[in-house]
Amino acid sequence: MTLNPTIFSNIQDLEEASTHEDKLYKILEIYMNFYPVKNSFLFRYSHLGFIGEGIISLNPFGLVHIRDIRDDIRSLPIIYSALYERKAKYCSGIDYLRQVNSKYITSSNVNSFLVIPICFGSVTIGYICTNEFESGAIINDQLLTSFTQYGRQVGRIMEKTNGPEYTQLLSRRELEVMKRISWGESTKEMADTMDLSEVTINQYVKSAIKKLGVQNRVQAVAELFRKGIIS
Repeated sequence: MTLNPTIFSNIQDLEEASTHEDKLYKILEIYMNFYPVKNSFLFRYSHLGFIGEGIISLNPFGLVHIRDIRDDIRSLPIIYSALYERKAKYCSGIDYLRQVNSKYITSSNVNSFLVIPICFGSVTIGYICTNEFESGAIINDQLLTSFTQYGRQVGRIMEKTNGPEYTQLLSRRELEVMKRISWGESTKEMADTMDLSEVTINQYVKSAIKKLGVQNRVQAVAELFRKGIIS
């Protein structure tokens, strides 16, 4: 199943969003407008520590910030599976109780869960979750394929995004190295992929850390996420 042309067109419009925050909101707005879902939760994902961090949630009552949600996705089998297979995953009934942490069970009427990885190529940079669906909604293989493609298209658009402070902070190479660190790549992997020496990679890391005013690469990645320079 190919992505609905109308959905695809709306995703392309994300590039015109005036701010990073507006772009994040529109990701969920488009998703809820075109799919049989009643809520949505947007998370960023860091391969460093397998950490999923909440950004925003959207439901019929409005927008909510969910920055207090922070999980090791290894404790959530369905999210772990979706992110590492880079495919949308759905569970319901007893599987829902087995695969989802109790804090995601928001009411006795909720008994199903959907995860959509947001990917750029082979790298997962975030994910969308839903645990309430429209009455009569059937989440079949065809719809899961559409969800997967939605996440991939969103990831492609988000990868083009550079925060407004980009040119004031890091060089192109420094930013690329920090992005790859956030994806979980080792110094050796980066050196091989970028055709640079490991010494040069480490120099880019050190200069980025200094420019960002932090102590180490983990703090540097967190700061770039906070500023919206990487997503």
